[in-house]
Amino acid sequence: MTQTGVPVRLRTGDPHAETGTASHGSPAMSPERIEDIVAFVHAADARSFTVAAERLGLSRSTVGKRITRLEARLGARLLHRTTRSVTLTDEGANFHRQCAEILEALEAAEAVVTARGVAPSGRLRIDLPVSLGRLQVLPVLQRYMRLWPAVSVNISFSDRYVDLVDEGIDVAVRVGGRVDSNLVTRKVAAHTLVTCAAPDYLARRGTPVTIEDLLDHDCLTFSHGGRPVEWRFRDHGAQRTVAVGGPLTSNNAEGLRDLVVAGLGIGQLATFLISDELRDGRLVPILAGHASEGEPLSVVYSVRRLLPPKVTAFVDLLVATWQPRPPWDL
Repeated sequence: MTQTGVPVRLRTGDPHAETGTASHGSPAMSPERIEDIVAFVHAADARSFTVAAERLGLSRSTVGKRITRLEARLGARLLHRTTRSVTLTDEGANFHRQCAEILEALEAAEAVVTARGVAPSGRLRIDLPVSLGRLQVLPVLQRYMRLWPAVSVNISFSDRYVDLVDEGIDVAVRVGGRVDSNLVTRKVAAHTLVTCAAPDYLARRGTPVTIEDLLDHDCLTFSHGGRPVEWRFRDHGAQRTVAVGGPLTSNNAEGLRDLVVAGLGIGQLATFLISDELRDGRLVPILAGHASEGEPLSVVYSVRRLLPPKVTAFVDLLVATWQPRPPWDL
């Protein structure tokens, strides 16, 4: 009986299946039944038969047949199906919660045995912010792949906060972001926001001395979610945000950096983005006494009692590379 009070009866050809036991008295759990449950959990997590099929390496029709077979055996509808998505019924939600916990426990138990002395392997699905990922994480991933050739890496680049469970992501690197109780968020590095401009721009327009001086300058801003991001400063020991304006805004940080280097205006950019330009003098920091720390850089992964070696190895390498001082601060 499910927690909603609806009886869930096992319907198989075995006359003892009504009680959930085989004829010899031990629980009857065939490989076929486990496959059906795995298909159901993946489809429920992804809210899609198609995505579940991709993750399991099966056809969509096979996933559908397995879930239909599971529902027939239980005598309960587990999923509502539409042309666009699937959602859990009340019975399905209760069943999914219990099955997901059991499968996670099985995965953890297996990992305890296999992780000992076994090199990372399998496919690592990772999501990265566009600019931070390309400039700072890809070099770490190159080392990772040389160290662990048995791992294949699937990278997605996005400046939005993806749902790791829904999109089948093993680990993500994020700049700031909200806290999720279903995820482990581990801070791995810090960065500074530097207000800066090209030498020729400052020669033409002069150098701002105060934050208020920015009102008389062309400020090039980064946009996120369609809205310009306010600039952050330290002012008399407190955090201060300022809405600046100018002739251009962009949702691509590297493109914005290139325009600041070209002398089109002043930008406020992260040190992980402009470390080379600051070193060689293509960009000059201004208002240095008001520089503010940016949002922390974190690595995020699902809450599990034991992580797969492929995830642990990546997190360990990232921490070792970015701590105690990240490469952009050297």
